[in-house]
Amino acid sequence: MEPAEEAVPTPDLSPAERAHVRRAVDLARAALESGDEPFGSVLVDADGQVRFEDHNHVAGGDATQHPEFAAARWAATHLGPDQRRAATVYTSGEHCPMCAAAHAWVGLGRIVYATSSEQLTAWHREWGVPPGPVAPLPIQQIAPDLDVVGPVPEFVDEVRGLQARARSQDRS
Repeated sequence: MEPAEEAVPTPDLSPAERAHVRRAVDLARAALESGDEPFGSVLVDADGQVRFEDHNHVAGGDATQHPEFAAARWAATHLGPDQRRAATVYTSGEHCPMCAAAHAWVGLGRIVYATSSEQLTAWHREWGVPPGPVAPLPIQQIAPDLDVVGPVPEFVDEVRGLQARARSQDRS
């Protein structure tokens, strides 16, 4: 029997915000279906308009091709400082340390993630996946001043399923 996960309060998100998290999860699914790691992100401006979206592109061997990092780089080039501060990045999984640092360095605003690094680490342990080369630190340990919301419980099982499929493909 699996240990029960600690209850996580449901974040107070608007229907539009939940739709952006849904899109990030859909992008993670698209990444998996294209043979990549299942992670997706959406950058939304203060008016609720999607400005950038992407999914992982690490299958080619460059482990830095995360969508959160790409969103930070896009924002640094295409948005002014005030626009970046007012933007929100919605992701299927909590930013890794590299992506959290990029997010903070370019001055992006809020982050909303479907599942946490802690959850992903626990799933990996359960599935016998060896730890990666970088510690799975929470965003706040990397960038303590960022406004961070997550996980969003309604997406956890779905993202867990995508991650499980990715691991089963790894073993094939």
